[in-house]
This record gives sequence, C-alpha cells and structure tokens, in this order.
Amino acid sequence: MFLEISNLTKSFGEGDNKIEVLKGINFGVEKGDICVLLGPSGSGKSTLLNIIGGIDDANGGYVSINGEKTADMDEKKLTVYRRKHLGYVFQMYNLIPNLTVKENIEVGAYLGDSPLPIDELLHTLGLYEHRNKMPNQLSGGQQQRTSIGRAIIKNPDILLCDEPTGALDYNTSKEILKLIEDVNQKYGNTVIMVTHNDAIKNMADRVIRLRDGMIRKDYRNEEKISAKDLDW
Repeated sequence: MFLEISNLTKSFGEGDNKIEVLKGINFGVEKGDICVLLGPSGSGKSTLLNIIGGIDDANGGYVSINGEKTADMDEKKLTVYRRKHLGYVFQMYNLIPNLTVKENIEVGAYLGDSPLPIDELLHTLGLYEHRNKMPNQLSGGQQQRTSIGRAIIKNPDILLCDEPTGALDYNTSKEILKLIEDVNQKYGNTVIMVTHNDAIKNMADRVIRLRDGMIRKDYRNEEKISAKDLDW
C-alpha cells in the first residue's frame, strides 16, 4: 500500500476542554488513486489531510508514505520530505501577487528534483496564453489552475487538495475537478481530496466518508465517472 494510515488519533485542548478530532483512523491508498475524504464540517477531514501532509502532528498512530513513517522524521527531514514528495492545493489560491502566472508556477519547480516541463504544463493547465498575466488579471478558476500548477510542477508523489473548488461556481468547479483528473491520469500522482460535496465522490477511485472523527464508510468506487459528467 503506497499511503498507509494506521490508528491515527488527534485531539485539541486538555481536561474538560479536550476535543477528540480523530478517533483511530485506519485506511490505505494505492499509488495513482484519486481518494476523496468526504464529510461535513467538523468531521476531521481537513485535520486528517494536514497530518498526511506533515503540516500537523498526530497524538497517536502513524502515516506511512511508500514505507516511510512521517512520525520517525525530525523537523529537517520532514521539511525535505514535504518539499520533495507532497504538493498542496488549498481553497485560497495563495498566489504571489507581483509574479506572473508562469513565475508563480516556477516557484514550485525549485522544490523538486525532477520538475515537469513548464510550457507543457502550462498547456495542460489551459494557461499558456495567460502565462504573462498577473494574478489580479485572472478569474478565480484561472487562479486555482495556477495554484494547481505550482503544486504539480515538482511532480509530487501525492497531491493534497483541501476543498479546491470551495470558492468557485458550478461550471468552474467542474473545470478544476476535470483538471485534477487530467493531471492524475497524465502524471500518475496520487490525489487526496477533501470535500463536503457529495457528488465529487463519484470521480474517485477510493471514498472515505468521515463523521465525528471516525470513518463511517470506506470503499473502492466500482462505477467511477469522469469529472466532466458530475452533477450536483
């Protein structure tokens, strides 16, 4: 199993104020899969994503990526590991305002050992003709495409997406989901995507449904459909 989550627990606060956010999470994801973490606000899905990404620490259990446990790494090794192996896409685009589209994406290229060709990626992203524009000259969808480009150019093993369509309208959301699907098929990156949108599970290879810090359903999608055919 490429990504293994074993008995993961996480709480915040102490004593009477202690809140258990994750209550013993166990699952695995095969290399190259799209895995959707689905659940309402407060279900623990973003906390789980942050622990997989090495942004947050678990209280117990472990995350293993390709046989390496992140809990065994010191801060320096964890930083190198995040830089080399993980790409992040957030709901907010976090672009650098005084850099062009191409320059924003190239920032990510310096973090990896074998970055993808920039012009090829710009074409895949549908941004080639916008490559010299500044972020404030772009639509929300184009800004999110740029942030996906920045995450994917270093060719990470895992692309972590936290509500990547949360700030976008229906049609733009579908375009972004189709782009994530295209990137997955073209480059073979494993995708872990957090969402509260139930329809998005239909494009996933693996669906993990969370509620109150526990897995309620965990299954492989036998009738996966393309992102372009999603409806909600």
